[in-house]
Amino acid sequence: MHDQESIRRLRACAQALAGGAREASAEAVVRRAFAIQAQDATAADLGIRVRGRDITGQAIRTAYEKEKSIVRGWYMRGTLHTIPGDDAHWVSRLLSPRILAATSRRYQQLGLDGDLRRRADHLIRRVLAAHGPLTRSELTGHLTTLGIPPDGQAPFHLIRHAALTGVLCHGPQRAGEATYVLLDDWLPITGGARWEEGAALAELARRYLAAHAPAAPEDFAAWSGLPVTWARRSWKLLAESGVITEYGGLTVLAGRVAELPGPSDTPDVRMLPAYDNYLIGYRTREMSVPAVHQARVWPGGGLIRPTVIADGLAIATWSRGSGGHSLKVDAFEPVPQRIRRAVGVEEDAVVRFLRPTA
Repeated sequence: MHDQESIRRLRACAQALAGGAREASAEAVVRRAFAIQAQDATAADLGIRVRGRDITGQAIRTAYEKEKSIVRGWYMRGTLHTIPGDDAHWVSRLLSPRILAATSRRYQQLGLDGDLRRRADHLIRRVLAAHGPLTRSELTGHLTTLGIPPDGQAPFHLIRHAALTGVLCHGPQRAGEATYVLLDDWLPITGGARWEEGAALAELARRYLAAHAPAAPEDFAAWSGLPVTWARRSWKLLAESGVITEYGGLTVLAGRVAELPGPSDTPDVRMLPAYDNYLIGYRTREMSVPAVHQARVWPGGGLIRPTVIADGLAIATWSRGSGGHSLKVDAFEPVPQRIRRAVGVEEDAVVRFLRPTA
């Protein structure tokens, strides 16, 4: 029987969050983690930073905007994530139908019937082709020509709908604000986009396990937003291909356990941003955050606080001071000196990242 510590270390290493694992570029980080929580753009950048080696905010912008190797969009659970750019089409084709179905009641509440949504998709495609990239407020101005009120939630849901139907994706930032571009222009279709549903489902499960294992089908369902029945089907497909094996009652990709580095005298300390997928990529939280301290990470109201982990185990929360010049760490329990030193190194790295000219 494998203990919680070995399972936790495997998970943290898979995410490039323990064992000294760090990737050299933003693209490499996102390929390894597959999806970085991105509902908060700064938190997404910090999620890439914490898994990388000396990656700057400018390097992340280059990956988004010039290389187009990573892209931000509504994927797992209908939530904003950053994923590899060449995976955007097939992931959206697999997940979007269920997200759209789950949003149908909200569309009805906002008076956005099927015909109006189709007209909005057509309008957005036309104006982005002629005038893109455009910000949310600029797209909202065009949507008012369909009788959409500019305030309220209707414009956001129509822009998100256009993303889910494959019309648009996030493009370059303009003065710190997100813009939108035509998906097919920004990210031309590659071979994987034409996978059938079964192949796409198995590939998503394989990517999940590469970044999160050891895990169970229920964990994959919680992360992806897909039904547990689909998750179990994906496990069956992977088992038939011989690419998974059992570890402590959970599942890992074959050969991955041998890659786990041995315990180190020096703890690997990382400062995770708010909403980090290491904390919410599973059905339960016990492996990463001790039960007695979970309310400090999840205080309620949908918040997930920035967290300090040591070898994959949460030991503190943290927050930014005014202007990002300093950070405040709130430890759950007294921290040994060697871990305090490692926390200090990470604090300095985060401050440098947030204020590169400081």
